Amino acid sequence: MTEYFTVTRTLQAPRELVFETLTKPEHFAVWFGTAAVEVPRDSLTMDVRPGGAFRAVMLLPDGNRIDWAGEYKAVEPPSHLAMTLTDQPGDDAGLPVLFDLEESDGGTVLTIRQDRSDFSDEQVAATIAGYNSFIDDIERVLERLQTA
Repeated sequence: MTEYFTVTRTLQAPRELVFETLTKPEHFAVWFGTAAVEVPRDSLTMDVRPGGAFRAVMLLPDGNRIDWAGEYKAVEPPSHLAMTLTDQPGDDAGLPVLFDLEESDGGTVLTIRQDRSDFSDEQVAATIAGYNSFIDDIERVLERLQTA
């Protein structure tokens, strides 16, 4: 049986705009890196369709880099996105990370679910913290887009 951990946040933006923020390279590069990490746009491959490839490079402040790879498994605008994601390109990426978007009063409820796999409790906690940082930056992108 698959055990997922979940992060949920209500965003003050229309669902279509939240989905665009998840799937457009110019927005993705901002939030995936967060404020502390650079994701060069030229490192991104985002073929957002079932079977399409995902690739990104994170340049860390200490000079190291993380290479990410994955595949889009489901793309159902504006309500659902499923993609595999690994920082070990070439290895099995495992089950997809699920992004569900539901309309709510004045905004969108974003729920991110990931298979716990063989993560320790500490790794789960760190991953949840990472997703919360991503969502903080998604909120900043959405704010910028809505005031532009």
